[in-house]
Parts: sequence; C-alpha cells; structure tokens
Amino acid sequence: MKRRHFLRGSLALTALTTLEFAPWHVVSAVAREVDEFVRGPVVKDHPLEQLSPHVWMIHSPDGFPTPENQGMMCNLTFVDTPRGLVVLDSGASVQIGEMAIRQLRQKFPGKPVLAIINSHYHGDHFLGNQAFVEAFGDLPIYAHPGTIAAIQGLEGNMWRTLMEQWTNQATAGTRVIVPNQPLAHGQELRFGSLTLRMHHYGKAHTPADICVQVVEDGITYVGDVAMDRRIANMDDGSYLGTLKCYAELERNAASRLWIPGHGRPGAGVLQWNRELFQGIYEPCVQAVQEGQPLEAAKALVLRDPRVASRARETAGFESNIGKYVSLAYLEAEAAAF
Repeated sequence: MKRRHFLRGSLALTALTTLEFAPWHVVSAVAREVDEFVRGPVVKDHPLEQLSPHVWMIHSPDGFPTPENQGMMCNLTFVDTPRGLVVLDSGASVQIGEMAIRQLRQKFPGKPVLAIINSHYHGDHFLGNQAFVEAFGDLPIYAHPGTIAAIQGLEGNMWRTLMEQWTNQATAGTRVIVPNQPLAHGQELRFGSLTLRMHHYGKAHTPADICVQVVEDGITYVGDVAMDRRIANMDDGSYLGTLKCYAELERNAASRLWIPGHGRPGAGVLQWNRELFQGIYEPCVQAVQEGQPLEAAKALVLRDPRVASRARETAGFESNIGKYVSLAYLEAEAAAF
C-alpha cells in the first residue's frame, strides 16, 4: 500500500472514530484537513512560452493523465494585461496550479493574478483553481452558467476523484473551487487596454464551452472544442455542434492562431479537427441512411481518407476510435428522426 493511501486511511479512521457524534460541519472540516495534509508530490516545472505580445502558455506534452505525468495533461494559458494576469484554464490539480504560479512569479515578479476563466467542466481545466485562490485570495472565476452548475453538481467531485485514481493519488489534496462569475456569448472582459471576448455556440465538446478571444492579439483560446493531434472527448458533446462552432469561430473570431487545451497552437487547428470530425461523422450518416449497422459504419470511417491520414499521428486513436464512431453513429441516428 502506498504511504499516501495508508496515511489517508489511518487519518480518516481516526477522524471517524473521534467525530462519530460530531456535527456535520465539523466532520466536513476535519475531512478537508485530512485531504490537505495528505498531499500529492510537487509537479516538476514546465516553462512558459510566449505566443503573442500578451499571451503566454505552459504547454502540456501529454494528452492523458498518468501517475508519471501527475495529471499534467492540459495547456495552461495566461493573458498578460496592464493590470495583471488572467488565467485561461488552471490545470488538473492544486499541484499543477502551484507549478504554474512558480513560473508566473519568475517571469512577472510582483504582478497579481486578476481572474480565472474555466473553459468547461472537465477536471483538467478547473481543478487548479485552488492554487490561484490560495495564492491570490478570492478571485473572480468565470465560466459558462452550465459549467458552473456542472461543477457544483456531480462533475466537480467526480473529476477530483477520477484524477486521483488516474494519477495514483498524485493530485491528492486538491479541492474543488467552483467558478463564481457566469459568462455569456459575446460578453467582453476588459483589463486596461486588452479585451477578452467570449464565444459560445451551443453544444460542442460539452454543452457549455467558452472560447476566449484575445482581441488585440488576434488569438483565440478554444479549450477542448478543438485539439492538436488528439480526438476531443465527445461523451458530452456533439459532432454537428462542434462543426457549427468551428464555422462560427472562423466567422466571428477570425484569428491568426488557435490555442487548444491539448497540443500545440496553430493556424490550422480548427481545419485539422474539422476534417477529422467530418471523416468520422459523415460515414456514420451514410451508414444510417443505408440501414447499415455500427460495425459497417466503423469500417467506412476507417477507410475515409480524412481519418486514415490522421490515424498514426492522433494520440489515443486505436484505443478510442471505436467509442467515437459509436457516438457519431448515435448522433446520426438521432438526426435522422
């Protein structure tokens, strides 16, 4: 048994024995102290990279959480405004957030973090909130209302638990800090001379994705609406909605650079994802129209040149393509009625 598991179990048993008849708020406070005492290890430093005059990023080299990467799977993006720094997604744990703060303090000594924007409710994008709140006090944490409701509900603690499991407790000690400021499509946040414009075009990666356009720099952070050489998790999403989102972003947030939550930024990020998603969804539509079963749809997808040409370079392709085809097939069936 790992030492952290043993310590957590021992402390929890002691707390339960001691507080058997204590009020619930006291039990909750002790449980929180147990979690904070048994913390995962420090995350190694990852460097800041400058993408534009005001936008910086800590790139995550991995796309999936493991014990080895300690949950470092999502890019962390920062906007350097005249008043202070704005965080666009805070990472998958308090330890990752603390690592990011170390980098920011080296590069921008004395400059405060003013706000956080969480692009959606998957844990690798919001579980680092805790570190920034502990370091900079109560912050406005912005998100779509659907994201706020999801994190307040089942998604918050579910993602915290999953991240601990996937990383062998490396993220232990992380607490869920829920966003506290709702965002709407078209809303603008101004920080001195910089404008952050919000884009939401319905259900895409999730029902509540927010993409953040840094207007003056011609850059848009798209979160997980699009990824670089990885298929976005579509369990909560929509292929048709995602394709619509790409078209609307190109029309309304025309940017020279698209920053994904996973992978490298680039001018072609949306187009790469568009062709892959079309290559998955359109054969499923064909299969449904012809009355073919799911297995036939999968064969069509794998033969589609838009998919075949990307298979080798797409992280997690072999282990996930079956699920993604199944989701596309179900969506095509629903659209046919």
